[in-house]
Formats: sequence, C-alpha cells, structure tokens
Amino acid sequence: MKYNRILVRYGEISTKGRNRKKFTSQLRENILEALKDQPSISVNASRDRLHILLGEADGDDVITRLSSIFGIQSFSPVVMTGRDVDEMMEAGLALVKKSFEPGKTFKVSARRGDKTFHLDTNELNYQIGSYILKNMEDLTVDVRNPDIKLNVEVRKEGVYLSSEIYPGATGMPVGASGKAMLMLSGGIDSPVAGYLTMKRGVEIDAVHFHSPPFTSERAKQKVIDLSKKLSAFSGKVNLHIVPFTAIQQLIHDQVPENYTMTSTRRMMLRITDMIREKHEGLAIVTGESLGQVASQTLESMQAINDVTNTPVLRPLIAMDKLEIIEIAQKIDTHDISILPYEDCCTIFTPPAPKTRPKREKVQYYESFVNFDELIREAVEKTEIMQIDGSSHKEESFYDLL
Repeated sequence: MKYNRILVRYGEISTKGRNRKKFTSQLRENILEALKDQPSISVNASRDRLHILLGEADGDDVITRLSSIFGIQSFSPVVMTGRDVDEMMEAGLALVKKSFEPGKTFKVSARRGDKTFHLDTNELNYQIGSYILKNMEDLTVDVRNPDIKLNVEVRKEGVYLSSEIYPGATGMPVGASGKAMLMLSGGIDSPVAGYLTMKRGVEIDAVHFHSPPFTSERAKQKVIDLSKKLSAFSGKVNLHIVPFTAIQQLIHDQVPENYTMTSTRRMMLRITDMIREKHEGLAIVTGESLGQVASQTLESMQAINDVTNTPVLRPLIAMDKLEIIEIAQKIDTHDISILPYEDCCTIFTPPAPKTRPKREKVQYYESFVNFDELIREAVEKTEIMQIDGSSHKEESFYDLL
C-alpha cells in the first residue's frame, strides 16, 4: 500500500485566534521550501490541519525532512479513499499488513467528521476490524494498548486512513515571529541558542567574528558547519563573517587588561547591531548562560548591553551546562562545537578578566580610542555566506552595499 498524502497536525498554532492563518501560511511556505526539489508535491493548509499530497515523491524522504520543521506537532502518512466501506476495508487491511509482525495486536479507531455518513463509529470499527481479522493470521484485538492502531476518519471529501504517528519538532514556524541576528561562536552554547530561538518562530541570521591569523580557516569552517546544522531547521541561514582582527588588536593594545574582554564584547555587540539594522532584524540572540563564565554575570551583561537599545535575547540564561549539552547532542552540533579550533573569544583572553565590570569605567577606557572607523570598515567588509538547509551548499559573496 502506497501512501498518497501526509496529514500534518498543528501544535501551538491551534491556540492562535485571528492570526492563525498567518502561522499556517508560514508553515506551508516552510514545508514547500524544505521539499522544493520534489516538484510533484502540493501542500493544502486548512484551519485545523495540513495535507501534503505526495504525487510521485518518495514518502520516506518527505517524512525524514518533516521531522525538523518547526510548527508541526505530529504527522501521519495517510491513504485517502472514497466513502465506500469496501474500499475502506481494503485500504485498512493493506495498512495493517504493512506494520504487522506475528503476535502483534491491533485496534480500529474510527471518527466521523461528517455525521451524515450512514454508519456510526462503532459500526465502522466492527466492519473494518472484522474484515482485517478474517484476512490475517496471528493477529488479535487489544482495545486498550494495541501495537497497531488503525485510524479511520470520515470526512465529506473522503476517508483518511493511517496507522503511524511521527512526532514533529513542535514550536512555531520559522519566520512567523520576525528575524534576529545570532552571535554564533564556535562553542556549544550559541548554536543551541539559535535552535531554541528558531523554535519560537524567529528567522535567524548568524554573525561570526573571525580574527585571522589568530583564528584559522578551520575555525571558520567549523562555524560554517554549525550553520549547516542550524539551516536544517529553517531551510537556510545567512552567515555574516566579520573581519575582527584590527579591532581586537586595538583593544588589546589600548584597554586595560582586565577590561579587554568586556570591551571586546561591546564592540562585537555594536557591530552585530549595525548588521541587524542593515538587514532588518528585530533582535540579537546570544548563547549566554548566567554565571557560566566571567563575561556572563549580570554586571558584565549590563556593561556590555550598554552599547545598544536593541532587545538582546538569551534563551539559555537559566540553563545549566549539562542541559545545554543535551540539546547540542540532540541537534547534532555538539561534536562540531568541541573541535579544538580557537575562535576570537578565546584568543587574547586575559588571565584575570573583570567579572563585575563597571559600565562607567569601560566607557571611560574606550573614550580614548577611536573605534568608529574600524567598526564601519568591519561591517563593510563582512562576508555573507548563504547556507542552504536542503542541499547544504553555501554561496559566498561580499556585502558591499
């Protein structure tokens, strides 16, 4: 039995009122983007569910891709038949045979979305179940905890039969909640922050600070690979690679040693905010977790945040390291993140960084240094790489606008 469509169930989208159409339309666009190399597919979104008509597409491949699309609570491969009972029984038998192994139990669970259908749910359960039992050996009924549950839903346009339910990625469709800039280092935390932000429907652009020759091409490739992993959840990620060497050296030379880390992060935030404004983002996302390292105290965050009025989102702020690592392993970024290539956050690290920096002091130290021209130059020379989640190809170009 070949499935001819996939039934997608909404999760949190179902709680939306007047804005529900906006979210369902975004989910439909995201599914089409993820399946754009399958021209025979079409997607029909209604208020309470979404159907993917497979055409000639490989159903197993589609199932694999759907599992990473945010906004889906669960989905089921479905066979659609006419409203003829004999047709339902044949389709139901084929579906149970597909999942059957000797000793397994089953149950038929019918629903009538169309109450005008001439059989009620109990009659449907009995007729379809009896037919399956007569045509299969070593199969028994278990109405409480069956191994195979055959779902039959009668609607006006036809009957939908399914026997498998796959969990979705849940959350909200990426793009439904605006766009933000993710400050992406090569560590464990920032990719997880990006993943959790996308799960709330935010489209992300990643910003990475590259300081050659102190950071290598391998460190840059590591961040590209992390962006590829994230793009699997959003379709694509634009990666902005900022040349940061000159600014970092100036900070090292001109700012007191115990304040260099604070000043470095302030400059990174200023640059990210300029890139955000240029590309119409609404927020900045970081991988900070309160108290994890010296730069992630409340005093340090206050001193760093001082350079922008843009909302800075910190999805990991109350999580401990083991929780973050668990998510990193789940989304397959952990093994890339622990590769031993230094990024700009680990070079020039002072032996005793200020853990409770004073905003007034860092402002005072920076007042003797002209960062503005170097910041403008860094933004102008930022390289943008478009990472495609479906093909995992990246296109590189310089943003000189």
